[in-house]
Amino acid sequence: MVDVNFVPEDYAQNNESRRTNFIYLVLFAVLMTALGGSFAAVKIRQRACIANEELVNKRLAEMQEAIKQFEELQAKRREMMKTALTTAELIEPVPRSILLASLTNNLPTGVSLSDLKLVQKQIKQNASVATTSKYQATQAQKRSQQEDQQNAASVNPEKLVETHINIGGVAPSDLQVAAYIKRLTGSSLLDNVALVESKEYKVEATTLRQFKLTAMLRKDVHLTKEDVEGIRSKAVNSIWNF
Repeated sequence: MVDVNFVPEDYAQNNESRRTNFIYLVLFAVLMTALGGSFAAVKIRQRACIANEELVNKRLAEMQEAIKQFEELQAKRREMMKTALTTAELIEPVPRSILLASLTNNLPTGVSLSDLKLVQKQIKQNASVATTSKYQATQAQKRSQQEDQQNAASVNPEKLVETHINIGGVAPSDLQVAAYIKRLTGSSLLDNVALVESKEYKVEATTLRQFKLTAMLRKDVHLTKEDVEGIRSKAVNSIWNF
């Protein structure tokens, strides 16, 4: 049996062409939608990156401003410290900063300072004189007054003041305490270094020695510029490193 197609051939070709065009249009629409979505996603990411960049730039500017202010404060601090130290050097024969640097330089390994006090005391020059009569007492008093008047102009007021130093600290053992006392005894700044107390001190599971020392500042100390620079150069962990 022969199949007879009553549909015109032109009509069938037009239907096929319309179907193909429709498929192309759908694919084109899908492609454009995908491109549009990709473009929108890129734009959103770009805006997010721009916002993050602006935030980072703002924080960077704030940090730069803070660093600038910190550097200015450090510069002012250095100037103030230099002025204070210069004033102290003019007033005191041995600046306290130099004394502190010397005490720090002589610390053995493992030893640290926890307390430091400087006490200045006036020296009493009047000595008791044993007398046997009122005449001898009167003559001794006159001689004492004459000697005081003669030496008043030549005596340095700094020699009439004694500087006592109370030192407190913590050490691993008494060996380090003894080594510290030995070093301080050999110092050109100190005299009469003595141990007042050394007792056991526990920090959690570690046993240490808590010690107290006394010393006196030498009266005849005259530091040269080289001595001061030497003490400063050794003060690695002292106030000179600012």
